[in-house]
Amino acid sequence: MSDKQVVLAVFDDEAAADAAVNQVKSWDKATDEIKLSSIGVLVMDDRGKIKTHKMGARSMGKGAGIGLILVMLTPVGLVAGTVGGAVLGRLHRKGLGLDESDRDRITAELEQGRAVVGVLAPEDQSTMIKDKLTELGGDAEAHDTEEAALEEAAKEVPAQATSA
Repeated sequence: MSDKQVVLAVFDDEAAADAAVNQVKSWDKATDEIKLSSIGVLVMDDRGKIKTHKMGARSMGKGAGIGLILVMLTPVGLVAGTVGGAVLGRLHRKGLGLDESDRDRITAELEQGRAVVGVLAPEDQSTMIKDKLTELGGDAEAHDTEEAALEEAAKEVPAQATSA
């Protein structure tokens, strides 16, 4: 188990997700209780292609960046050309605290035009971040991560492969 959790929040659309991220970043600057290092948005474009954009710090030290974590939330087939099906398939089986039904649910949300905000957060801050994203209009949840999965992802997949 890692000392980090992935906090996910589904928003009505990309604009709402981006606005929420900007408000969370302002909240982060205004308080010492929260210090975000990795935050991003996952959406599906009108051609059915998954895209991520990172809106927090680019480097979080040891472990995977939020772009890769967000890509790992979707079925392998949607992003195999972006990251590499074999690598992504192995990482999907590692511990992000999501099962196939979670991925299917998230994919269905994306197919309906919604956007997902993802935050890689220290475990002791994840509840506050989840509550804040809910307050901002998202349907938020937190998932445990496995340190081994984050480390393997960081080694195997270059950062530029996960951003659009």
